[in-house]
Amino acid sequence: MMGRSIKHCRACGAAVTYRLPDDGDTRERAICTVCQTVHYENPLNVVGTVPYLGERILLCKRNIEPRWGKWTLPAGFMELGETTSQGAARETQEESGATFELESLFSVLSVPRVGQVHLFYRARLLHDRFDPGHETQEARLFSEAEIPWDEIAFRTVKETLERYFSDRRRGQFGVHTVDIA
Repeated sequence: MMGRSIKHCRACGAAVTYRLPDDGDTRERAICTVCQTVHYENPLNVVGTVPYLGERILLCKRNIEPRWGKWTLPAGFMELGETTSQGAARETQEESGATFELESLFSVLSVPRVGQVHLFYRARLLHDRFDPGHETQEARLFSEAEIPWDEIAFRTVKETLERYFSDRRRGQFGVHTVDIA
């Protein structure tokens, strides 16, 4: 178990304790000491895209922490009420200001250490003009040889980019699943 981050019941505000629920569940859960509400801790979804224009990939230079000043694919936390593809499109628009056509799911990366699942879709850029939002210092196209590999913000982005370029060389794109320990 990652940690015990729930301290109080969301239903009544009383303290919780971590124990096995009485229903036969096999994992310790945060259970309210007063109303007995069982609280579940689930991973967060990070959604984004691999935007491409011909042979080049769009990367965004982060203007926020964590990893301020590092390069990343446009991505962020999925919001309630949206699908993974809607979230990926929203994050791409917010962070890069790009105009694009969303394509198929490309990578699913599980990062249990931080309680996240990252999903990236391919996105075909319609032109090379960008209007990045406040979270991005700069949005720029890179060829594979130009990618600033030592300045990539997150391992999930690096893993996705490596698979993208490998698939592009083969001339066939698949869906990649990666577990990052």
